[in-house]
Amino acid sequence: MSRRIRILADAVANQIAAGEVVERPASVVKELVENALDAKARRVEIAVERGGKRRIRVSDDGLGMVREDAVLCLDRHATSKIVQADDLKGVRTFGFRGEALPSIAAVSRLTLETFSDDDDTGTVVSCSGGQINNVGDVARRRGTTVEVRNLFYNAPARSKFLKAVAAETRAVSDAVTQLALANPHVAFMLTSDDRTLLELEAAADAGVRIAQVWGEEAAGTLIGVYADDDGYEIRGLVQRPDEARAGVRRSFLAVNGRPFRASGLGQAAMRGYRTTIGEGIRPWTYLYLTVPDGEVDVNVHPAKAEVRFREEARVEALVEGAVRAAMEGEESGARFQSDIVVPPLEVREPGDRGRSAPRRDGRGGEQQMALFASGPRAPDAPEATGSAGAQGTPGGDAAGSATGATARHAGPAMDADALRGARPRLWQVLDTYVFAETRDGVMIVDQHAAHERILFERLMDAYERGGQEGQRLLFPLTLRLTPPELRCVEDLSGLLERAGFEVESFGGDTVIVHAVPNPHRYFDAERAFREMVDELTNGSELVRSARNQHERIAMTFACKSAIKAGQRLSDSEMQELFDQLFATRMPHHDVHGRPTVVRLSGSELARKFGRS
Repeated sequence: MSRRIRILADAVANQIAAGEVVERPASVVKELVENALDAKARRVEIAVERGGKRRIRVSDDGLGMVREDAVLCLDRHATSKIVQADDLKGVRTFGFRGEALPSIAAVSRLTLETFSDDDDTGTVVSCSGGQINNVGDVARRRGTTVEVRNLFYNAPARSKFLKAVAAETRAVSDAVTQLALANPHVAFMLTSDDRTLLELEAAADAGVRIAQVWGEEAAGTLIGVYADDDGYEIRGLVQRPDEARAGVRRSFLAVNGRPFRASGLGQAAMRGYRTTIGEGIRPWTYLYLTVPDGEVDVNVHPAKAEVRFREEARVEALVEGAVRAAMEGEESGARFQSDIVVPPLEVREPGDRGRSAPRRDGRGGEQQMALFASGPRAPDAPEATGSAGAQGTPGGDAAGSATGATARHAGPAMDADALRGARPRLWQVLDTYVFAETRDGVMIVDQHAAHERILFERLMDAYERGGQEGQRLLFPLTLRLTPPELRCVEDLSGLLERAGFEVESFGGDTVIVHAVPNPHRYFDAERAFREMVDELTNGSELVRSARNQHERIAMTFACKSAIKAGQRLSDSEMQELFDQLFATRMPHHDVHGRPTVVRLSGSELARKFGRS
């Protein structure tokens, strides 16, 4: 019998490896730039011709290599990063498997020039199809330059799968952008057919780098996020909800300095935005994760584009919590166009664990209070409990009772007593907006959106306690419903009752409503109930965005029951609305994702009146 098992020749093995590592010109660029970063380069220049199909050149000012290493690095699995398998647990460099250069060389004509301070002269190595043709001397500065020509010249089947020049150029630009965002301390230049696509000087932090890439105006729409949990840390910038739009979402993830893809973490970030943005809105997110050695596997993807976390659920929860905490803060609120401020974001260089950021836990009360109070609250100042009549009492103030919700959440958002004591001047405009003077300008509150947030959080808290009581009606409501509406009410009767609606079937298509909530004195129970049932039955953007049935009921109740635009409020009602809004967890956003508050700074007013 003839043998059927054989050992592949090195050239064939390298071409197979290249099929995994080198998918397109952008893959080559990524691998070569990562090598430059591992060599501690502070400037990397990339040039491509015809999208990288004809030529790719990556030059750096890193450590360079001595001659022996320059030759050896073209052998498969030649690496300085690991010796044994356990070393993979702590690897914090981009390249470590020794596959990139030999794989690239196997499917191109490659020239490598390098010079190290440890050698007397520079070295040039040229090869074709993985075979070294020449090794010689070259005069050059410290660092390394790799030039790749005629990619896939000896693998025409692979070449046929490459896309148009414009598409390949975009892919190269995206790859460089990702690495530039991960390494703001490094300068990058990318040219395509002698046209400059990116020119980024070394930046002090990631906020500046984002501004370099996308512009200061875009970077000015971002706010900081931070969270940590026993060695796990997230620093990042995410977009303010009022600035987020539908369409292309700019997102970035890095772990221990390594860019990667993870749809689960992207979804976790979006969950953090819950009830602050509408359906279809895609805010930008830039998140930098640091995790302990051994908690992330970076060796699960041939091109190292994906990673695996040992405790993935924990990382997702940390991401969601960090974004959620950012949404609770004052910085997430809407504002009029003012001075563009790019938020700073210091990120650690790979292997650097010495720096830390101040812990952020979402408690922004003192910051909010400082807008109005003449000074910080005394340490022994009491927490707010509100002053309106109890919920369900006829003639209660517009915002209902502050008892419970205010006392529970005064810490995270704004101390209501401190606000009341400061007594900001409030006035209503167009029977819709409540204006308040702050220390540095004017705050404008949308009364309907603000009351939505109050009612939503109050009902969600009530659900946790078993529900809220309704007020018995002297004359119950008798309502006729469509068959789908009747089925919806029957299916949700338990949750509706815990929301304060006591509903009884009366036969046929009729129900009787015996009790209803009483969120404010202007509440139209029949109208609110009918609108709630219609929306719950037929669905809506709001209902579809809810996580569960409890949230669906709370959202629709808040939307249909809140005081309306056009409703005139008394001074005490405005004050109560204001106090209760800033006692919620997320006072700057209603349940549709619209802003409840917009700020107009004194500097913007001065600019408009020519005083600046």
